[in-house]
Amino acid sequence: MFVSKMTLNQSGLFGQIDDLQDLTFIERPIRRSLKTAEEIDKLTVDEDLNDIERAVYLLSSGQDVQRASVIVNLPTLVRQNPAETFRRVVPKVREVLHVAGVEMQLAAASSFLTILQDDIVLIQTHTHSILQIVLLNLDHRETVVSNAWLETLLASIDALPKETIRQEILSPLVSKAQLSQSVQARLASCRILGKVAGKFDSSVVKKDLLPLVRSLCQDVEYEVRSCMCRQLEDIARGIGLDHTKAVVLPELVELARDEGSTVRLAAFDTIINLLEMFDSALSPSPVDDRTRVIFPLVKTFCEKCFKADEAVLASLSFQYGKLCHGLSACFTEEQHLWFLEFYKKLCFLGLQHENGHCESQAYQLELENKYAMVRRNCAYNFPAMMLFADPNHFLSELYRTFSSLCHDPEISVRRTAAEGFHEVVKLLGPNVHYVHKELVTLLQDDSLEVLDALLNHLQETLELATSRGEGAGPESKLVNVADLVPALVAAEQKAASSLRWRVHERLLHCYACLPRVVPADQIYFRFLQRMFSIITTNNVLPVQREAARTLCVFLRYNRKQEQRQEILTKIMQELGQGRSYWNRLRYLDLCEITMELFSKSYFCKHFLIQALELVSDPVANVRYKLCHMLPRLRSTIRLPADKHLLQQLEFCVRKLLCREKDKDVVATIRKIVLELDKMEITEPYHKRHERDLLDQKKEKEEALLLEMEMLERQQSEAKLVGEKHIEKKRRDSKTGLSGSKGMSGSTSGATLSTSAGKEMRKAKLARSRSLSSHPTTPKMSNSSDKTLKVKESGSCPGSGKSSMLAVNDDTMRPHHYSVASSSSSLSPTPSTSSMPVLIRSNTSSSVDHRGNGGKDTQSRKLSIQRKSNSFGMQSGRE
Repeated sequence: MFVSKMTLNQSGLFGQIDDLQDLTFIERPIRRSLKTAEEIDKLTVDEDLNDIERAVYLLSSGQDVQRASVIVNLPTLVRQNPAETFRRVVPKVREVLHVAGVEMQLAAASSFLTILQDDIVLIQTHTHSILQIVLLNLDHRETVVSNAWLETLLASIDALPKETIRQEILSPLVSKAQLSQSVQARLASCRILGKVAGKFDSSVVKKDLLPLVRSLCQDVEYEVRSCMCRQLEDIARGIGLDHTKAVVLPELVELARDEGSTVRLAAFDTIINLLEMFDSALSPSPVDDRTRVIFPLVKTFCEKCFKADEAVLASLSFQYGKLCHGLSACFTEEQHLWFLEFYKKLCFLGLQHENGHCESQAYQLELENKYAMVRRNCAYNFPAMMLFADPNHFLSELYRTFSSLCHDPEISVRRTAAEGFHEVVKLLGPNVHYVHKELVTLLQDDSLEVLDALLNHLQETLELATSRGEGAGPESKLVNVADLVPALVAAEQKAASSLRWRVHERLLHCYACLPRVVPADQIYFRFLQRMFSIITTNNVLPVQREAARTLCVFLRYNRKQEQRQEILTKIMQELGQGRSYWNRLRYLDLCEITMELFSKSYFCKHFLIQALELVSDPVANVRYKLCHMLPRLRSTIRLPADKHLLQQLEFCVRKLLCREKDKDVVATIRKIVLELDKMEITEPYHKRHERDLLDQKKEKEEALLLEMEMLERQQSEAKLVGEKHIEKKRRDSKTGLSGSKGMSGSTSGATLSTSAGKEMRKAKLARSRSLSSHPTTPKMSNSSDKTLKVKESGSCPGSGKSSMLAVNDDTMRPHHYSVASSSSSLSPTPSTSSMPVLIRSNTSSSVDHRGNGGKDTQSRKLSIQRKSNSFGMQSGRE
């Protein structure tokens, strides 16, 4: 066994020696690549030469690297000394380019483009020499080089005068466009024709350019025909509408029937781009032109592509929305329906429908990818097609199609549908509840890419989906929210379990809108604990901070004192006094957020003391972060009311200066002390004034929230009293009815003769009251249920009929808030534009409170009870 171990060790040692020998072989080429003394002498240039002489020397006898360096720096030489550069350097560059490689050619194309577009140099005197170099290299054998020089020429046309273009570019263009030239030269001629068409008058274009255009449109090579067809749009805009209809449109019709699919596609794209020209037509019958020529052509093109040309379908589906809008003005009802049905076919292309489910067929992979691209383009065009079909007809015409796109088996299709979901919600308006199921489906999608696409406008989508989703009354909104909350929770859990923490961060940022969407109790029981869990257990710092910000937003707009107190207690216990220093650091992050969201008084009351107590934290990182926050903490203290807080902050500073041992913390606190001393001196007055105004605004909002909370409690208590009174009245009415019947049956004959009329009237009155009270109970219970549901969704219902109008009618919210803000019982409140949506939507009940400000609580309860009783009697009579 010992021998076997030795052999193994020896073999391992020999293997290592072989590896070292391999490394020596690798080093040899590196040593050979070093420059020799002769090569260094060749690269050495005399320092006494000026820039022009050095450039000429390097272009004449330098290495390729040196020549390329001169060509790259050519624009700088032109700016410094244009005359000498064009006289001595540019001719040398022209000679070098005959034998230059691809890299040097590309560098020269870029340098000459910079020179042609430079406004500093008087280029008119040197245009001839530059354009000759550019045109000479257009026929380079390398396609990459020729295309680079062509781009240089096309980009420089805008900076050249007309006469120069006519002499230097158009004159040689006639010979370049002949069939005897190469395909590459004819392709370049097509692009040049399209570029120069916008530089001349229509008469010049018609006389000099249109013959070449016709010739190239009938070229034997399909590539040339396709390229020329792409340029017809620029040529049509250059010659005007009349010549376009006489010359360009017949060519487009012929090219749209070409045997090559790329040529037909180019003609189709050009027709779509020219539709706006036909909309502004000067002829008396523009609709007839589109109806007689364009519509049959487009219809034939669509049918042919759908049957046998899948390669063109992708471009057709991408342009379809623009096509329908461009032709919609001249469509008959039958044509309109045909294009809508064709769009539906494209949306279901490649899918098989059985029992309402979409399953992918066993197509080839390439064909499936083409069909998936078509459906993705259809999802991209869906908002445009909603406008084309009228959003009022969404449920009957497009809902099934939209649902199919949201449930498509391809991720890219569902992602595209999610990207445009907010546009669909906007167009639906009050009928947004039609797509509620699709929103829940996309939130719970298996792919995180779909959720990521939905996050771009998730806040806007959620607000529109809940604020307008009242198609059948307040109950529909609550049903939507009840389905929406589990979907939002599932989306957060899916993002948290993935490795894409940025998606998780964005989702938590979007959750800041939940106080305007979800009832407060739902937020408290379904989301708050999750925010605490993310802050304390997640390993990604940006996600933790975003969760802390969302938690502060939830605390800001929570209107239940018990829940707020519990949240604050949990923040102090789990974060401010947490066992992990990481949680205590997050508490300081949360303090920075609360200073932005809350007023100074609120922060000082609930957060400042615990933050200052961290001066004794055993971890230096916590004390270090606290030192950096001291100036901001000082800015929240207002004198003389918070004098004791200022003394405590100064005590913390002295403690750090005297007892701190960590060198980083000591250096930081010394800098911070100087900054604290200069705060009141260096800060401008206008900034301090703006900050004070903002803080006053926050205080007023917080006071308004507290007042609304008190109103909700009082109204809930009054509502319970009213319900008990109605129930008692209903029981009394029943007993009165039975008593009146017994009394009428046991009367004597003598009393019956004297008081028969009175007893009969009393019995009829009691019976009428008891009967009238029976329908009142279910109506009142329904109304109370409705108001209770609205209250749970985050609104503050008022008392009586006016309060229900204020809750259900969104248009009345600004009016109610303006009335509340104009009351004399409170200090002036901020404008509605600056207030959060949550506050504006719940200020309707504050009107009744301020109107009854002079009465005590008991009188307010009695008045509300009387109103509810009177309302119940009225509804019973009705």
